[in-house]
Parts: sequence; C-alpha cells; structure tokens
Amino acid sequence: MPAPSHSITENAPPCNDDASNELEATSPMIPPTPPSMPPELEESILVAYRSVGIGTFGVVMRFIGMPLEKIALFMNSSQVTGANPIRQSVKLTFAGGAMAPYRVVGPASLVAWFMQYSVMGLAFQFFDHALSKALGVKPVWYGEELMLPPPSKEEQTPSPSQSDPAFRAKSTLKTILAPVLAGSLESTVANRAEVQRYFGPAKFASIETKLAWSSPLSRLCAPAFLSNAMRNVIMCNTSFIITPITYKLYYPQEKKSKSSLFWYGMGMNFAGNAVAITQQALWGRA
Repeated sequence: MPAPSHSITENAPPCNDDASNELEATSPMIPPTPPSMPPELEESILVAYRSVGIGTFGVVMRFIGMPLEKIALFMNSSQVTGANPIRQSVKLTFAGGAMAPYRVVGPASLVAWFMQYSVMGLAFQFFDHALSKALGVKPVWYGEELMLPPPSKEEQTPSPSQSDPAFRAKSTLKTILAPVLAGSLESTVANRAEVQRYFGPAKFASIETKLAWSSPLSRLCAPAFLSNAMRNVIMCNTSFIITPITYKLYYPQEKKSKSSLFWYGMGMNFAGNAVAITQQALWGRA
C-alpha cells in the first residue's frame, strides 16, 4: 500500500508569531527615496533664486547710493566748471533738499536696476555661446575652466582647420559681436532710466515731448544711447574677455582660487570702468 501522504504544513515547524513581530520591530526602516528633479530643472531654479536675490540686493544698494550717483553725473556734465568741481556737484545734487536725489528714481529705474543685477550678467554668456555654436568656434573660458592650468604649447598649436583664415575671421567676429550685443542690450534696459534720473521725471517727460520721437525704438533707447552702449561694451570686454583670458593664461597657477579671481576681476573692472566712464564723460562735456 502506498504510504500516507503528509502536507507541507503538517511537517513544518510551528510559526512563532512573537518572534516574527520582534524581528519586524528591530529591523532598520529604510525611508522611501524622495523624487528627484532633473538636473537641468534644479540648476534653473537655483539660478533663478540667485538672480532674484542679487537683483533685489542691487535695487536696494543703488537706491541707497543715489546721492553718489547724482554727484558723479553732475561732475561728468558741463554744469560743473572751474574750481571745486566736487563742491559744485554736491550743491547741485542737494539743491532741492536732502531727499532730492531720491525723488528722481521712478519705476523705470527700479526695473532697470533689477534687470542689470539679476540677468544682465548672463547676457554675454548667452550671446557668446549662441555665436560660438552658430560660427563653429570655441566660447570664452568660464567658471572652473579658469582654475585649470593654461593650455600647453602643443594644445595651443592650432589645428589645420583652426589655422584657416576663415576660422580666425569667425573667431574674431564672435569676440567683437558678443560684447557689442550684450552691452547694447544692457543699455536698452538701463539708458532710459539713467537719463530720467539725471534730469528728473518731470523734466525728462518735457524733453521727450519736445523731441517728439516718431519711432518706438528711439523712445525706448532714449537720448545718449550710443555713449551709454559704448561704456557697457568696454565693461563687457573687460569683465568677460580680457579678465578670464589673462587670468587663465598668465596668473600663477599655485595662487589661483575663487578669492584671487574675485580681487583680480575687481582690479580689472576698476581699470575698465575708468576708461568707460571717461569716454562717456568726454561725450557729455562735448
């Protein structure tokens, strides 16, 4: 006769519910992994957060420093002549009272300041990368690239394609156009507000009425656009072309750091600003 069959459950050892519960209670709980954002979205949010903060900071600081800006504007104008130009400028600045420098600030200035400090720094990079891609040339060095050692002699030796006159012409064209476009964009945003702060909202409105601009573009750019744009073009060349190239190639490698780059850039910007403001002041006096 066949042996009687036994089910698995009959031969299995009895289940200890207390032991199972104790094991579950002492087992480490692995928290669920939170959903992560795509790197591109995370970087965009971070850039936007920083831009808003920097833009707000720029608006506050520029508003606080309005007396200094008005003094500088008067010193660079033909309204100040002869001896003691600083005293004359201070007198003109506060001719309408202690709060006179702040009364010339309108909504256009607040918007222009915010744009200048929040997004204008990205304008050059946008044009530089767009032109580099369109023309098939390399963009300017940025960020961590500046901390790396300069290219060796072998790396600096141009390839046959890079030695081609057409390639060199495209590279030169990109280097010229990027700061021109970025500087002109910044002047389009800021120049109208600068002229308004110089004359004051009421007088500036009267000037616009007398000029009777028929073109919306002329009204947007406002008077003295060319000298303002030239100032910004010089500053773009100093900040985004001369500074990174000279720092990358000639600054001692062992001394490269974020701190040294900051102070090196500050020095270069001071020199570039002196040239830019001088040409604008000469135009104003002319």
